Amino acid sequence: MTYRNKKVGVAVPAYNEEELILDTLGGIPDYIDRIYVCNDCSTDGTLQLILDASKIDDRIQVIDHRFNTGVGGAIIDCHFKGLEDGMDIMAVMAGDNQMDPNELFKLLDPLVDDKADFSKGNRLFWREALSGMSRWRIFGNSLLTILNKISSGYWHISDPQNGFTAISKEALTRIPLRGMSRGYTFENDLL
Repeated sequence: MTYRNKKVGVAVPAYNEEELILDTLGGIPDYIDRIYVCNDCSTDGTLQLILDASKIDDRIQVIDHRFNTGVGGAIIDCHFKGLEDGMDIMAVMAGDNQMDPNELFKLLDPLVDDKADFSKGNRLFWREALSGMSRWRIFGNSLLTILNKISSGYWHISDPQNGFTAISKEALTRIPLRGMSRGYTFENDLL
């Protein structure tokens, strides 16, 4: 199993996702080599569901945090495990099943084609995604987009809070992952 001759891992940060984690894991495409699920000290049944799923799908590797590290900490630990296992690309799909697995190839192709080392989804282009957001959330996301463009210099990137991403092994090895934000600002810090 590879995607166009690249070994691809998917990081799945999960905190109290017992209602959606199985849908998330079940939707991950067959061309994915490894699924790194990080239970970030959930207090519900998330861990048991992940462990049960790993018995059915041998691609699932379970990382269990004894202390909550935040979504960034969960993703970072998945990325480290993916690097250790020799993945060429690491993608992120949150445990809440909000990321369409049928769109994953759109993030992978620019990396496989050597056009980019990092790709990112953007919910702000799709009317359907916006219809599910409150006006305050759209305003906040728009404000964060502007601030992120100013601070990062990436003027072409919108929706910086969107965690649906893919990154090459080469980029991951150059980024100081250990010093990055481990909370919800991880995506902004990564940019």
